This record gives sequence, structure tokens and C-alpha cells, in this order.
Amino acid sequence: MISLAAPWALVLLPLPLLIWRFAPAHRERESALRFPFFRRIAEASGAEPRAGAVVRRRPVLAMVVATLCWVLTVVALARPEQLGQPVTVERAARDVVLGIDLSGSMDARDFTAPDGTRKQRLEGVREVVRSFVAGREGDRMSLIVFGSSAFLQAPLTDDLDTIIELLDQTQVGMAGPRTALGDAIGLGIRTFEESDIDQRLMILLSDGSDTASKMSPVNAAEIANDRGVEIFTIGVGDPDATGEDRVDLATLQTIADRTGGQYFFAEDEAALQAVYDRIDELAPREVETLSFRPHTALSWIPLALAALLGTAATGGLYLQSRRGRRAAGQGVRA
Repeated sequence: MISLAAPWALVLLPLPLLIWRFAPAHRERESALRFPFFRRIAEASGAEPRAGAVVRRRPVLAMVVATLCWVLTVVALARPEQLGQPVTVERAARDVVLGIDLSGSMDARDFTAPDGTRKQRLEGVREVVRSFVAGREGDRMSLIVFGSSAFLQAPLTDDLDTIIELLDQTQVGMAGPRTALGDAIGLGIRTFEESDIDQRLMILLSDGSDTASKMSPVNAAEIANDRGVEIFTIGVGDPDATGEDRVDLATLQTIADRTGGQYFFAEDEAALQAVYDRIDELAPREVETLSFRPHTALSWIPLALAALLGTAATGGLYLQSRRGRRAAGQGVRA
């Protein structure tokens, strides 16, 4: 499909006709040679001398070519362009940061699989998180792991396969044996600073109480709330354990409440899967749809045609003039 980006330029088409009709004619004074027997020459030729202007007749070819060149130039000014097929692009309307606890307590083999077998907590978490990430196609996600310190494994990206691959490579204790819950939230806030999307979701999974953060988790949650970050917290582990192995459910619930998120507790793999299903319901995938049609400029075509016509007409008139002068010269010699 071909359209004009500036159709208003077509109003210029009648401009030469208006100038010819209403503008005063061009007049030019030239010096003349007077000689005494001019009247006898005029009588001999049968011409009647009189005052006036000489208007040269323009060749028909020149008028036709000039008209075509003007029309083509105006069409070029109207910017013709070819429209391609509509292209629709979907991009995430929300960014998601995953925070996974890798402290030493995640090595406990008390996580129950759907078939009743016991497995390592981190192994069970990876299974569920992997399917959750795979189902967020089109979203941008980031992965943070934390233990004694928090580390950014992957910045915000729509390459979910990389997120899953990095998740599979995680090991218990690789970030230290303790739990820095507040530092993980702080790192998530800094990760969102690279985002230009207003809706920001962080999913924080931990099986222990905070023992290593430089900033308390509650204070970090207050900052997250000010930055527009919504935190969903998930507790796994044993709330009745002692020391760092005891999951601090009260802190996780406070973090979620301060940011307008939700708190969950998962005792086994099935419960954790239900938690992620619930998160999908509470925070469904949101996309922003952008639609556009590619434009290919065609202005060069009428401009090229006008140039070719003008060049050809000029060459033709020049050759015609030379032939006329040559014929006149041969007549004089004869």
C-alpha cells in the first residue's frame, strides 16, 4: 500500500498556472539600432512597424516536460511511502526479580516431593521455580542468590533460558552459610534502578532468619515500598527449629505487608507449587502491546524521473537549436 506522508503539498500543483494567470508578465528593455532607411525596408517586406513587445513562443515539448517535472516535484514533496504489513510487538509491562536463599540450612533433606520422597530443600525449590520461570515467557526477570551476602546472578533479561540455566547451577552455601535477607532486598532495589517499567515485583524465598544483613529486612522493605517494589515472600523450612535454621515467618510477613505484597509458607514441593500458582493469579503476566507499520520512502522515484525528463528535454532542445542554426547557415551560404 502506498500513501502520502504530507498530502497537503499537493495544493502546490496549480501554483505555476496561478502565477501565469495573475502575475505581471516579465518585461525587459533592450538597446536597438536605428538606421534611416528602416521604413523603406519595412514597406518592402510588407510589415507594419509598431511599438510593442516580442513574446517568444515556447516549444510544445518544453511546456509538456516542464509541467511533468513540476508535477513530479510536488509529488516528491508529498513524500510518497510504501506501508508494510502491520507488526505487533509485545514487551513486558512488569519486571520480576527472584531472590533465592542459598544458606547452609537449604541443604536439609526435609522437603517432601509429590511422590512422598524426601529431597534437599534447594533441589525441591529449583524444580518449582524452574517451571514458574518457564511460564513467564515475555517477562523480564532477574535472579539474585543470597547467603552471607547477596549476589546478582542475572540482571533483568527476557532470556528466561539463561535464568533457568543459572538457577540449575546454584549450590547450597555458594553465597555463604548465613542469611542476609535485608541485603537481598537492597540488591533487588538496585536491580530495579535499571528498569524503566513502573510495575516491579520481587519474589523472595528464604528458609532462615536474617543474621548477616547490614540493613534490617524491615527497613529494606520500607525503601522498596518507596521505590514502587512489591515483594512476595515465601517461607520454607521449619518454624520450630532453633537458631539460624528457624525460618522467621514474622519477618517475611512484615516484609510483604510493608510493600503491599503477599506472604506464603510452603512445607513441601506441592505446597510450593501451589504458592507459585497463587502468585500467577495475584500477579498475572502483564504485557504492553506496540503496533506499527514499516515505512519505505519513495520520494526519490519522482525526483529521479523529473531529473531524467529535464535532462532529456534540455538535450533535445539543444540539438534542435543546433540543427536550426546549421540549416540557417547553409541557407545564407546558398
